[in-house]
Amino acid sequence: MSAQPDGPEDRLRRFTTIWSRAVFPVTSTSSTRAELEEQLLPAAQRLSEALTARVFDPEAGRAAGAALVEAHCTDPDALTRTLDCLDSYLVLYCGGDGDREDLRARCARLQHALAAGFAEALRRRTLAEQEAIAQAALRAQGVVAQALHATEARFRAVFEGAAIGIGIADLEGNVLQVNGALLRMFGQSEQALRSRSILQWTHPDDAPQVWKLYEELVRGERDHYHVEKAFYRPDGTVLWTNLTVSLLRDADGNPQYQLALMEDTTERRLLNLRLRYEATHDALTGLPNRTFFFERLEKALAAGEGQRFGLCYLDLDGFKTVNDSLGHAAGDRLLVEVADRLQSCATAPGEMVARLGGDEFVALTTGPDTRRKVDELAARIMNVLLAPISIDGRELTVRGSIGIVEGPAGERSAAEVLRSADITMYRAKSAGGNRFEVADPEADARAITRHGLTTALPAALERGEFFIEYQPLVHLGDGSVRGAEALVRWLHPQHGVLSPDRFIPLAEHTGLIVPLGRWVLEQSVRQARAWQERNGGTEATGPLRINVNLSPCQLTHPGLVQDTVEILERTGVEPSALCLEVTESALIGADDDLLKPLRRLAEMGVDIALDDFGTGYSNLANLRRLPVSVLKLDRSFTQSMQQFPADPVDLKIVEGIVSLAHSLDLAVTVEGVETGAQAEQLRILGCDTAQGWYYARPGPPERLHELTLADATS
Repeated sequence: MSAQPDGPEDRLRRFTTIWSRAVFPVTSTSSTRAELEEQLLPAAQRLSEALTARVFDPEAGRAAGAALVEAHCTDPDALTRTLDCLDSYLVLYCGGDGDREDLRARCARLQHALAAGFAEALRRRTLAEQEAIAQAALRAQGVVAQALHATEARFRAVFEGAAIGIGIADLEGNVLQVNGALLRMFGQSEQALRSRSILQWTHPDDAPQVWKLYEELVRGERDHYHVEKAFYRPDGTVLWTNLTVSLLRDADGNPQYQLALMEDTTERRLLNLRLRYEATHDALTGLPNRTFFFERLEKALAAGEGQRFGLCYLDLDGFKTVNDSLGHAAGDRLLVEVADRLQSCATAPGEMVARLGGDEFVALTTGPDTRRKVDELAARIMNVLLAPISIDGRELTVRGSIGIVEGPAGERSAAEVLRSADITMYRAKSAGGNRFEVADPEADARAITRHGLTTALPAALERGEFFIEYQPLVHLGDGSVRGAEALVRWLHPQHGVLSPDRFIPLAEHTGLIVPLGRWVLEQSVRQARAWQERNGGTEATGPLRINVNLSPCQLTHPGLVQDTVEILERTGVEPSALCLEVTESALIGADDDLLKPLRRLAEMGVDIALDDFGTGYSNLANLRRLPVSVLKLDRSFTQSMQQFPADPVDLKIVEGIVSLAHSLDLAVTVEGVETGAQAEQLRILGCDTAQGWYYARPGPPERLHELTLADATS
């Protein structure tokens, strides 16, 4: 296979060449093939631009169809060859790097629009011909009356040579004359056609106004009408036509004859139906696609009072594993089988199943009682997925997570309903999958809020919406302030001050935790420098230490050590004044590569604290290989010490941890100290430092300075 042209203009020119070669053999024109290519090039350019435009506009397809007619490509084969050319080559040569599924859907819609534009342009051309024929017919009738042979000959030439069907009848409906094109359309002899009255040419699909317009015309109340009408052929097939009927009057203006002009639109109508099906159905499974589903959902939501809807949003659990292990071909066969099973679940009136894309499906039920029906529909879906599916000799077990939304019509838009179903489905998946959950407005609101916070995080960092509060670290032996833990807060414009648990997991998920953590580290170290300069750095206990939390994502970032060193050097703070807190769970099973940056920081003199110690079920023997100098006991150890004396068992556990830590030359810090009884018990047990509301809540840096001054004067 030859390589594709390099540039977009070359690819466009190649596509236009293929198009012109396809239609030139069936084109009635004196132009050369190269001249036809130049005529089609602007239309090809518009098709290419519409295919990849940010906002899709099918008008390019209609213009391309009109361009075909303008180039005299009016033969039906020209339209068929053009559509085949678009289907095979438009995405290939003009699609660029876009999403192939989306490009194919756009291509189908462009084909549909091109067929419509071709039909409209051909209809306008036909009407022009019809007008000329009608004028010729009028002149011919006058000539007949006057016995002018020359005009009669011209009329006969137009009548017999026209590509459209022409018939003349009297006002009683008796057929007087028909041309060859009309005979070919119906597949009958002239005698058979003339033996039938116009009033017998009825069809079940006739619009109600068709025969009303006919009656008005024969009464002389109108001069012409234009309708789309179907006729039966003798073999039982249906002939669809664009029918124009005109009234012919005599010299005195009295109605005399009726002239019918018929254009055969059967193939074009079938083509439009096929294109409509392709544009609204999934190519792989044959199910209705997202476009069709939204049409049905919007119709259901616009139903009258008393009507309800129920929606099941299904996502297969672990489908990516199938694609990764067995290949996409096997994944496609799995989706086809799942689609067949789902379709068997939605057979009642008002029910439908659609594929939204990938491994996401949706089932819809409508009616006055969908509360019960949607639960039953979800249960049927879960049930049909139980049986294994055989793919390439393997028995695959398929499971799915379903989000259910049910409610009255008219209260929400289709986008809101689908968003709620999507949120609920992910809630079911987060709960372990293979289950369905019912939408909860409060849960939806929380999810929407989380999404809003996630999207607002980058701009919030740029706008300076984050600030830091500091909670003092107090020495249990003498009660002096030895430092503080930096705790970041978000001053959100709508939600007010947000604590770290509201946004740190979101920052972890998006990767923004790295620049945010770097900002917190730099601001905290600068504050430590400010405290040192303010206090003179002459305390017997040394400079105030700043504790900064590191997330698991920051631990794996290659710039951690370099960023820390640069910040310390830029601010002039000694490494010993910085303590980086890492959660115990982040270091469980950590390999040497993960520990290497922490070891380098520890060798520089930076303290490493193992935060939330006692919650991660780590092997205590691992403490020997971790580069930590501080154990920070989780607040759960202090909860039983609200009263004095505390539970003896809890005291023994804490005493053992403290003894082990001290034997390894590790200092012990305790979180969550809220009462004097707790502080006293922890002092007796030998803990080194503590923090909690008993000493001070997190606050601005000035408060720590005030506490430090109070220690110095006490």
